[in-house]
Amino acid sequence: MRRDIVHAGSGQLTYEIREIVAVAQDLEKLGVKITWENIGDPIAKGEKLPAWIKEIITDLASKDETYGYVATPGIPQTREFLADIINKRGGYQVTADDIIFFNGLGDAIAKIFGFLKREARVIGPSPAYSTHSSAEAAHSGYEHLTYDLDPNNNWMPDLVDLENKIKYNDSITGILLINPDNPTGAVYPRELLEKIVDIARKYDLFVICDEIYAHIVFNGAETVHLSEVIGEVPGIALRGISKEYPWPGARCGWIEVFNQDKYPMFKQYIKSVRDAKMLEVCSTSLPQYSIPHVIGDPRYIEHLETRKKMFESRVNEAYDILSKVECIHVVKPKGAFYMTVLFRDGILNEKQSLPVEGEGAKAYIEEKIKGVEVDKRFVYYLLASTGICVVPITGFCCKRKGFRITLLECDDSKRRLTFNTIADSIKKYVESK
Repeated sequence: MRRDIVHAGSGQLTYEIREIVAVAQDLEKLGVKITWENIGDPIAKGEKLPAWIKEIITDLASKDETYGYVATPGIPQTREFLADIINKRGGYQVTADDIIFFNGLGDAIAKIFGFLKREARVIGPSPAYSTHSSAEAAHSGYEHLTYDLDPNNNWMPDLVDLENKIKYNDSITGILLINPDNPTGAVYPRELLEKIVDIARKYDLFVICDEIYAHIVFNGAETVHLSEVIGEVPGIALRGISKEYPWPGARCGWIEVFNQDKYPMFKQYIKSVRDAKMLEVCSTSLPQYSIPHVIGDPRYIEHLETRKKMFESRVNEAYDILSKVECIHVVKPKGAFYMTVLFRDGILNEKQSLPVEGEGAKAYIEEKIKGVEVDKRFVYYLLASTGICVVPITGFCCKRKGFRITLLECDDSKRRLTFNTIADSIKKYVESK
């Protein structure tokens, strides 16, 4: 073409969680039955919304007002409802004007990073959730900047690594954290969050905290929100209903902004994010209307507690099975609904394999493994051999080797079979060469 029309950051837009679907679908056509363990969709894995939540949504869908546009930042009454919840926690006190709705957090993340000055960088965790890392890298045109999460310390952030990278790179203007974390399931205690905020204060940065799994915590962990520790530091918390009701198809998320009035530049930046949303008029209305009715219902607390116990049981089940495999390292998650499995150093090589039935599937996967990371090689063989679709950890902006599984399967026998099959496949793979 006459001019180069490709954005400098286009090559950074990768999403391994979805990209592996294409490989799985090709194998499915070749006769492999797929067990989807790659994506965090509770509905796809058999979870049902409680009848009372469905009744609220159904009733709202019968009202004419839910079919129209709403205010660009979101329905005022819903934002006031959420502001009241935030303020009752203590800590930073927000108003409805500090809350902005988006069509899911993917929409929010795209705008948060897309409207930063290109030279302004946000450092995030490694392993990294792909939507964040890809959006940040794409806005800058360079690889995403990361600090380490330490698997030998329950996947807690390495604060020395974080501060050193900030200290010696003055392009870093923000710190990203995901709490509870995806893909590790780590939940950060108050003291650690306070130390991260202290680093942001020391170097005059802002903090972004993805809290989409804030109310899915267990195994003794407690939720601590960014609003409770942010103090006078500028910050943004990301929340939504996709994992919590759960209603991922609603595409309904929001941001909570802290201290924008204290920092003119930060306030101008938030205004640009809000103005970008204004160009779309507003976010989807029906899910917003549901929030005060669902979250404000006395039954919602019991709903959350039931789900916490459910995921705690599944986490413990998976840990009991996988922790017995000697060549891997597994940390028991305390939040979200994922588990990261790491191969110990030097375990994987480019000669290992698993048996694959069918000449077509075998030929296909042997072509796919050429030149890929060794953990991705294992993931491909696992997929072709057993049909289990997991995601390699190197796909999460990480140099360690491993994979992520979900804890969402509602069929108890199928879930246990999946975990046991993964454990057996790891042993066979490692011993194959």
